[in-house]
Amino acid sequence: MAPHNSVPHISAGTNSAVTNSVTRSSRLGPEEREAALAKLKDKELDILVVGGGIVGAGAALDAVTRGLSVGILEARDWASGTSSRSSKLVHGGIRYLEQLDFRLVREALTERGLLLQRIAPHLVKPVRFLYPLKKRFTERFYIGAGMLLYDIFSYTGGRPPGVPHHRHLSKSQVQKLIPSLTNNALVGGITYYDAQVDDARYVSSLVRTASFYGAHAASRVRVEGFIKVGERVVGVHAHDLQTGERFDVRAKQVVNATGVWTDDTQRMVGERGTFKVRASKGVHLVVPRDRFQSAMGLLLRTEKSVLFVIPWGRHWLIGTTDTDWYLDKAHPAATAADIDYILEHINSVLSVPLTREDVEGVYAGLRPLLAGESDETSKLSREHLVGHSVPGLVVIAGGKWTTYRIMAKDAVDAAVSALDGRIPASATHDIPLLGAEGYQAAWNKRGKIARAFGLHTVRVEHLLNRYGTLTDELLDLIRATPALAEPLPGADDYIGAEVVYAASHEGALHLEDVLARRTRISIEAWDRGVSAAPVAAALMAGVLGWDQERIDREVGFYLTRVAAERASQEQPDDESADRVRLEAPDIVVTT
Repeated sequence: MAPHNSVPHISAGTNSAVTNSVTRSSRLGPEEREAALAKLKDKELDILVVGGGIVGAGAALDAVTRGLSVGILEARDWASGTSSRSSKLVHGGIRYLEQLDFRLVREALTERGLLLQRIAPHLVKPVRFLYPLKKRFTERFYIGAGMLLYDIFSYTGGRPPGVPHHRHLSKSQVQKLIPSLTNNALVGGITYYDAQVDDARYVSSLVRTASFYGAHAASRVRVEGFIKVGERVVGVHAHDLQTGERFDVRAKQVVNATGVWTDDTQRMVGERGTFKVRASKGVHLVVPRDRFQSAMGLLLRTEKSVLFVIPWGRHWLIGTTDTDWYLDKAHPAATAADIDYILEHINSVLSVPLTREDVEGVYAGLRPLLAGESDETSKLSREHLVGHSVPGLVVIAGGKWTTYRIMAKDAVDAAVSALDGRIPASATHDIPLLGAEGYQAAWNKRGKIARAFGLHTVRVEHLLNRYGTLTDELLDLIRATPALAEPLPGADDYIGAEVVYAASHEGALHLEDVLARRTRISIEAWDRGVSAAPVAAALMAGVLGWDQERIDREVGFYLTRVAAERASQEQPDDESADRVRLEAPDIVVTT
């Protein structure tokens, strides 16, 4: 290994920003959590955000970068709900063009360009899709016109879209690019680009960035009620699930960003709110890359919606479903019927069908849709609404992952309208996430970095595309403990340093946080992370001070979760799948 002074650094000074003579920390580890809790108990905040998904994290960053004092609480792990279980796409929404929702498409495409080029180029990447055509002339003209509009909308604001334009392909061209399609699946196709992201990693990076700018962030803290003075909300009753401690947090304005839990949270304050959120379940399958021979992703029309086949490293994501869900919101369960539905539709165009044995992983998430007149969840609005029906409490609901920044801005705008003084406008359109600054320069010298640390270039590329210029901090761990460069059992895309870093810098408090969200081992590994669990738990123990009993307990909880998920996916309907999935309890910490 190269001597210390000859090891190239990825970034120079990007993470030592000084604001008002106070050095910010990019860590979000156990010590930072304790410090945040102390601040939350000690002073009245300008804004407290409830909910640590993509919108809540975005609202915390938006508010703190306006110069406000901000806290954010999450009952479980960051992005543990909907925000870690999406299709992993940052997209304008091709199907919304058919619904003539041009404003939503334009807004989403503008945000896609910002995320790709400015805010998170290390996390958000272009991805190419094929739209297969089944009619020779009319469909090519109709869909081609929509794709042209998609390209035009992506130039909104004068910024280039960051992805190539659409292209028309003949049947023979499609067959060369996607050999796995049956001969009668199409008469031609149109390719277009959108973008993809590791949704859970993005949210944890977003929370870290908010914390870096001064927000007080604490996960595993459940809000169990609101504090009211007269009719005004002035704070929350909180419960630290790590220690059992209960305490109050005071704030001038509270933002309810709890997604599919919005109605439940509103009931705590005695208000049903001005709108209702309806949960729609979406299921995705993960299959190995070699089961589907294609140079790009695929978009298929179904009788209800669309089905995506999305490239995902050494895997494909295939989904999604769109059905009502009225059961447990924390652990939506995929059924055998959901899995068969997806396999049936993808197999209708494949020359070699996929089977249940080809499925590596399955996950289910809930879309927080604004309930309307339609009985079909696929017809419900993906627009978002902001409500301020109770003084001191702002509610944000609806929307889609891609437009989280606009949703967060609108929620904070509503909150600051009730604060004294002149509050600056949102600045998040020009604030990159930690790890983004200098990413392209770091990518260009990835070979030199790999040689200096004795790593394969592919390994360094993997780290850069997950941590950006913060990869320096993982390389420091490897320099100090070379064994951390070793891959995890059964999940060799990931190395030990990533587990240690998740606990020390990224707010992971439990084994599940690492295997399901900081990495995606729980859906990518054939054994769902069973082999990696003991090794990962032992690595976390060194950071979090676990003894052997605690290590065994964390591993036991995770293995029980995996078994329950596998069993639920054999059930015929939602009710039985939900019952089986809930046989695995959430981990409880006792001190």
